[in-house]
Amino acid sequence: MIGSFSRPSMEAVPFHDGNIHDLIESRCLDVRQDVNHSLQMHSSLVRRLSQETELEGHQGCVNSIAWNSRGSLLVSGSDDTRINIWSYAGRKLLHSIETGHCANIFCTKFVPETSDELVVSGAGDAEVRLFNLSQLSGRGPEDNAVPPSALYQCHTRRVKKLAVEVGNPNVVWSASEDGTLRQHDFREGTSCPPAGSAHQECRNILLDLRSGAKKSLADPPKQTFALKSCDISSTRPHLLLVGGSDAFARLYDRRMLPPLTSCRKRTSPPPCVNYFCPMHLSDRGRTSLHLTHVTFSPDGEEVLLSYSGEHVYLMNVNHAGGSAVQYTSGDASKIMSFIPILNGLELQQPASSVFRSRLPKRRKATAMHEKCSKLTQIAEKSLEEGNFYHGIEACNEVLDGYGRDIGPILRHDCLCTRAALLLKRNWKNDAHMAIRDCYNARKIDNSSFRAHYYMSDALSQLAKHKEAVEFAMAAQSLAPSNPEVTAQLESVKRKLAAAESERNGKPNDGAPRSEPRGRVLSLSDILYRSEGNSEASQDGPRSEREDSDYDEELELDFETSISGDEEQDIEPNILHGSVNLRIHRRSDSSREVEGANGSCGSPSSSSQNERLPYQPAAVIDMKQRYVGHCNVGTDIKQASFLGQRGEYVASGSDDGRWFIWEKRTGRLIKMLQGDEAVVNCVQCHPSDCVVATSGIDSTIKLWTPSASVPSIVAGGAAGPETANISSVLSANQRRLSHNRETILYSRSEILEHFRMHEFTEGSLHPFECAQS
Repeated sequence: MIGSFSRPSMEAVPFHDGNIHDLIESRCLDVRQDVNHSLQMHSSLVRRLSQETELEGHQGCVNSIAWNSRGSLLVSGSDDTRINIWSYAGRKLLHSIETGHCANIFCTKFVPETSDELVVSGAGDAEVRLFNLSQLSGRGPEDNAVPPSALYQCHTRRVKKLAVEVGNPNVVWSASEDGTLRQHDFREGTSCPPAGSAHQECRNILLDLRSGAKKSLADPPKQTFALKSCDISSTRPHLLLVGGSDAFARLYDRRMLPPLTSCRKRTSPPPCVNYFCPMHLSDRGRTSLHLTHVTFSPDGEEVLLSYSGEHVYLMNVNHAGGSAVQYTSGDASKIMSFIPILNGLELQQPASSVFRSRLPKRRKATAMHEKCSKLTQIAEKSLEEGNFYHGIEACNEVLDGYGRDIGPILRHDCLCTRAALLLKRNWKNDAHMAIRDCYNARKIDNSSFRAHYYMSDALSQLAKHKEAVEFAMAAQSLAPSNPEVTAQLESVKRKLAAAESERNGKPNDGAPRSEPRGRVLSLSDILYRSEGNSEASQDGPRSEREDSDYDEELELDFETSISGDEEQDIEPNILHGSVNLRIHRRSDSSREVEGANGSCGSPSSSSQNERLPYQPAAVIDMKQRYVGHCNVGTDIKQASFLGQRGEYVASGSDDGRWFIWEKRTGRLIKMLQGDEAVVNCVQCHPSDCVVATSGIDSTIKLWTPSASVPSIVAGGAAGPETANISSVLSANQRRLSHNRETILYSRSEILEHFRMHEFTEGSLHPFECAQS
């Protein structure tokens, strides 16, 4: 019972997928298949997940794993440039194909409806290769010489993701960092000339986003949108989702796209159906912020976005029916501005028609209200005792688990309590989440001094001191005798005065400000030769480089492979491990931008855009956030739905673990050690409660509900983890706060660390990853 806890705890709070015994009994009365879907990844099974076996057969990092449709086979691709085919039933290697790729394999897929005979791969050599497994019939794992059935060499940069369509055996789509998504139809040809050859005229570009990247929602697309990930909806295969080198995922309807084109002429970005981006990330203007993975939910109604240097976010696909929250440019600043009477923007998902038509009966409503009241008490006690993480989870259970079925008073109190907990925890973007809660609390009760007080605190943390003063003054007018409110007002006034003095070039005492000696340069400062202000915070003013048009400069992509034990002390602003740089000098042709209209608008000529102001499109906001992991070390890190109903979300992490959250509430369920360094790939079996993971290790791990004792968060094959959960999560947040642009070295140290091996006129081709 919740009320029996002597200390704040969430372990006894049941999950939202019901009692497994009731589900098993219901199969006798309900023959619907979705009962079995619910059983596949039920919480009682998820809590018993542990490593069952380890598949050995690669000689390098395993960057890609994918099941066939029946779940009988698993395909993997590795830095060793091999494709391995594994038997699920036998837990053994069937074939190991020497692909002929000359760089790391990043993506592999079974081609549907081919009796699992065709597999396709994409790699860092910018090639897509197709292989027919029937040629290996009767051979052993070591007899692997087989030529590709098709070879596509039309990309100019690394191929990071492949997509296939359910029921379509003839076409595969490839997403590349060259800014194009190409459609390869096996019926039209099995080869194409290498990129850059005089005779190349491959008319297979479905999406040309070489002028499609946006620095922020308000800015028109200009730069190359380096594609990192793509997915095709299994329920509506005309819908295509892509993510890459900016903060915005894009949803396209393939039926509405223009005909396939060649790479000879750059076109303006085609219209998209929707943008997806959490509101607080939409106007940052940070060039390092990008997506590493995008995917549809099993029912196609939701999408999952995983950001580098950020968290994992859930969004609804459809906004027309009121199931998703949309915002436009400027809304992020509006919710931070003091307005005496609130109306308009809604930052929470509207109650669905299902809940409106099926309100709980009085007895259930009373029990639910009592449960939510006790959870709120747990959260308030957590705030007093400093147990911020579990207090936030208790609030999530109330606000996200029961939504608007609870009354406005309890909802308001829980929103304010969660805002206070977020501000005390102070993980990355917690202040932005607190602002959302305070905004929603003010919509319930605009005379709430707590909502105004915590809003002032959140804005102060974001260095928005002027707005913080306005909310602090409002809080004081609502609670004039509260000493904490008075102290908050004096504090933000001092911070505002200090900020204004610094802006004017003088400290508070009037003495001229001295320039710091030996300013440490960031990677971007060194390689871009920027003279802008690099000391601005991530939420403060943008640097001059970010506000300028830097088409003439070098494009920089880099990854880090984190090494070492998480128990060791981490030096501030230093990310240990090997670095993988990819530097590309823009050619003259890549500087041609034919139109800068938004991706969600009709393409138009550059002359028209010079006359018409850019009109940014509306964006779908976040529905849920999943925190605790770390994603800064690699740009192939996945976030996946688990099970046929997708009720759980999983992601790899740079600390060698992988994490599982309840989708509805964001509650962390499991944290499992899956690699010596980094877990990148997490793929659930199509029908069984089995998960495959891979990463920097050369092996693949299979996880099944085989633990003798169920456990929440920690636990595995050898029992509960010895690592302190709180310290692990906090260490991940420290790593996450190390922005990819603030990995600091001196110029001479950079030249020592970056082992460039090939230089040609006008371009640089650095080494591929040397894992630590």
